[in-house]
Amino acid sequence: MNSSPLPNGKQMSDNQSWNSSGSEEDLEADPGPHGGVAEFSGVLSKWTNYIHGWQDRWVVLKNNTLSYYKSQDEREYGCRGSLCLSKAVITPHEFDECRLDISVNDSVWYLRAMDPEHRNQWIDSIEQHRAESGYGSESSLRRHGSMLSLTSATSGYSATSTSSFKKGHSLREKLAEMETFRDILCRQVDTLQKYFDACADAVSKDELQRDKIVEDDEDDFPTTRPDGEFLHNYNGSREKLFQSLSTKGINGIDFKGEAITFKATTAGILATLSHCIDLMVKREDSWQRRLDKETEKRRRVEEAYKTALSELKKKSHFGGPDYEEGPNSLINEDEFFDAVEAALDRQDKIEEQTEKSRIQRSSPMPSGDAYSTMGTHRFAEKVYRREVEENGIVLDPLKATHAVKGVTGHEVCHYFWDTDVRNDWETTVENFNIVETLSDNAIIVYQTHKRVWPASQRDVLYLSAIRKIIANNENDPDTWIVCNFSVDHDNAQPSSRCVRAKINIAMICQTLVSPPEGDKEISRDNILCRITYVANVNPGGWAPASVLRAVAKREYPKFLKRFTSYVQDKTAGKPILF
Repeated sequence: MNSSPLPNGKQMSDNQSWNSSGSEEDLEADPGPHGGVAEFSGVLSKWTNYIHGWQDRWVVLKNNTLSYYKSQDEREYGCRGSLCLSKAVITPHEFDECRLDISVNDSVWYLRAMDPEHRNQWIDSIEQHRAESGYGSESSLRRHGSMLSLTSATSGYSATSTSSFKKGHSLREKLAEMETFRDILCRQVDTLQKYFDACADAVSKDELQRDKIVEDDEDDFPTTRPDGEFLHNYNGSREKLFQSLSTKGINGIDFKGEAITFKATTAGILATLSHCIDLMVKREDSWQRRLDKETEKRRRVEEAYKTALSELKKKSHFGGPDYEEGPNSLINEDEFFDAVEAALDRQDKIEEQTEKSRIQRSSPMPSGDAYSTMGTHRFAEKVYRREVEENGIVLDPLKATHAVKGVTGHEVCHYFWDTDVRNDWETTVENFNIVETLSDNAIIVYQTHKRVWPASQRDVLYLSAIRKIIANNENDPDTWIVCNFSVDHDNAQPSSRCVRAKINIAMICQTLVSPPEGDKEISRDNILCRITYVANVNPGGWAPASVLRAVAKREYPKFLKRFTSYVQDKTAGKPILF
């Protein structure tokens, strides 16, 4: 077996081949002792589900495998999930510069980095691991597929050519005629060549004969006869000369006939070639039509495949980050509204069940005047709203009035401001913490609200203060106020996980006391709290205006009823707090 030298001195056998690039780097190289790619790890935000949204996770890239842990400290407990990157598809997001999606079949990881530069570092590291394992890089694809592609292309071409000639009967017959003409032409050329060779031999012999005749003529120079006359021998030289010019050794050939046949043969060849060209042109047109037909068929199949793949992704990964609130969300306004309404309905059912369980577990309240009329009070409420939008964001200011019997304004404001009982009545808050205590009646609070898919999760950082308003005269009712308004703080910076909302809220509570009959002491039956609740909220984000207004119209009255009922339950049977 023959072999050819490689640039590095090795030999390549004949059954091996270079790829189309012809470069040495496209050959499979032996990995060195330190040829592995280093481990890469760090914090990435991972999309968990539509309830919890984006959560920070410790992600590790090692040995062409991507694994994640809840935190770096929990690595010893094992990973929570992993993906082999050999057949993974890494897709940087089209609009979000910090996000990348990694999918393997039906499994998709949605990841977000701190910034675009950090995302690019992860993508580069993933590609390095894939290239090291023999997947993903262009050169490795050429290494694995070059010889196979070359062999397949050659065999395919040969098979196509052979089948085409088998089907082209007319072309095959013309090629057979070409073979016949070639044989005739070769015989004619051989005949003419023999004739020309014989002619050349005859000319050479004639020249030698002439030279001999000239020598003989010199010997026969005229002599003087005895009588004094010259004698000339003309007959001998003339006979020798005519004898040398005779066509000895040459067979009789019809040169004119051979020339006519040669001309006819070449004309036949030209005519056959012309006919072959015509057949090839017709066949080329037929092949072109077939190619156009196959190309169109392939285009339709590819379009159908893309459409089916797109629909499959929508069905398989519905509820992912592409179907949540955002500037490029794939969910339309009607679907958004239906999803939010369904989620709120589920929360209402959970709250109802929780409230029923709480009432069943609670001990029976003591009977008496203090609680005799608490269950028969009627809420009187009115809600005023004005539609205002700024840059597409709903900023509708709201004012609600509410009247509750049996509680004072101080009690209502106390329970609204006190963070120790916040989770007892506030069902929309996921968690909160006090960032800083400014005074006994002023604090800075950071709280995150429960996420309602497909809306993004919201958080808010605000200063909350409670005050008693000094009355100008003795006839003015006792008035308390709680103010909550957004602030900035170094210990609670905005994060990519939540949309930071801005609020400016005030709850003003006035206590109205009706004089008791006779000498009776003031009881809760003589107390009425008039509540004025004003709110100006900037939700931020990209939620549709119709959805925000529908949620506000539904949730604000429920909030006031739920909260005031809670205050009534907590104060029942307790001394009145003026």
